[in-house]
Amino acid sequence: MEIAVLKNSGEDTGRKVNLSDEIFGIEPNDHAIYLDVKQFLANQRQGTHKSKERAEIAGSTKKIKRQKGTGTARAGSIKSPVFRGGGRVFGPQPRNYSFKLNKKLKQLARKSALAYKAKDQNVLVLEDFNFEAPKTKDFINVLNNISVNGKKTLVVLGDNNKNVILSGRNIQNAKVTTADSLNTYDVLNAESLVLSESSIEKIENLLK
Repeated sequence: MEIAVLKNSGEDTGRKVNLSDEIFGIEPNDHAIYLDVKQFLANQRQGTHKSKERAEIAGSTKKIKRQKGTGTARAGSIKSPVFRGGGRVFGPQPRNYSFKLNKKLKQLARKSALAYKAKDQNVLVLEDFNFEAPKTKDFINVLNNISVNGKKTLVVLGDNNKNVILSGRNIQNAKVTTADSLNTYDVLNAESLVLSESSIEKIENLLK
């Protein structure tokens, strides 16, 4: 699949790059995508939720009424879950939500996400660019030039370019990442995928 390379001014450079069919042209696997996104979201959870059960409640253990003859259910402690202020039954406890996925399955999921973007023609290729200093305005100008400002946009760089990353991190609908940090969730969550020219070779090397 051939795609034109654009300057950060939005003009066509006259060059084209070939996106590998082994990555951008495969038949997407929806189940692999589901598992990878599920793992990504699970890994974001802190798992620090906690409620007190009856053994952890501060309160008297004195029997609050006699066992029989009251016409109501027996009750042995004010900490019982049936009373207000009592412990919670089977409440949430701290836990780790993360789980393991095989490397090949995660690769298939990323390939599938990229293939969906290519299929929908939501992939743009920019020649490599840099800023003299971190400046949000310069980054917004680039997004305006390629007509993606206002859309959810994922910009993928070949290397960790500090000035570009700092320039884009304050923009609500834009995210900047590097080829080796690319994940399925970010690709699918973006309306437009903007690849720097140097990132394409790295993505293909990582996913082949």
